[in-house]
Amino acid sequence: MENIDLAEDIEVRTLPCRLARKEQLSHDVMALYLKLPATERLRFQAGQYVDILLRDGRRRAFSLANPPHDDAYLELHVRHVPGGEFSEYVFTHLKERAIMRIRGPLGAFHLRNGSARPIIFLAGGTGIAPIKGMIEHALAHGVTREMHLYFGARAKRDLYLHDLARQWAAQSPNLHYVPVLSEPQPEDDWTGRSGLAHEAVLADFADLSGYEVYTSGPPAMVYAAREAFLARGLDAAHLFSDAFEHAYATGHDQY
Repeated sequence: MENIDLAEDIEVRTLPCRLARKEQLSHDVMALYLKLPATERLRFQAGQYVDILLRDGRRRAFSLANPPHDDAYLELHVRHVPGGEFSEYVFTHLKERAIMRIRGPLGAFHLRNGSARPIIFLAGGTGIAPIKGMIEHALAHGVTREMHLYFGARAKRDLYLHDLARQWAAQSPNLHYVPVLSEPQPEDDWTGRSGLAHEAVLADFADLSGYEVYTSGPPAMVYAAREAFLARGLDAAHLFSDAFEHAYATGHDQY
């Protein structure tokens, strides 16, 4: 296992890549699989993101959904946003084999090594993308800490990695998966947890003082979770969040 304690130790680079494949993961989420030149490799920490550099100078930020050890392709999840110029382009015009440029890795949101604390992952929408990379990294390297994944979405069709998360939990006795729907639909026939995902965490944990927490998703969810979790005893030094503030400064429409 390559142990890089600080994301700052990794060089940020601008690299060309080719779109090897597009895969529609749900009604509004597209996965892009990017291939770097054969002589290049992007070193990164599980959970970091890259910028896609557009020809007009703008950029779009997307989390790396693949773990560092599985880097034959860089996996990005793009949510279709009505009126979102880039997401509309990805869904309707972007062709496989297209050449793109990326810059990264970026961000301080990454899985920390060397802690024995149990982990709570809280993901909303495509905020599951960086957490996917973290969990797959942890499972591949035999991390034995207790891990709890809370995945929040509106309706069942929005839990676009639901089956994969169930597979993780089935394969690993130390990973517990809790999907939460805020607006389950009649056709969902939903018997699981309902409400807000961060409130499900609060219902399950009376004291968070001994935990390490990673939250990723819409800013409103991330900020609400931070306030509530700190009030429940979580040490701020063990709370890591990705609300994509950088995204809104660059026109990012991942959520």
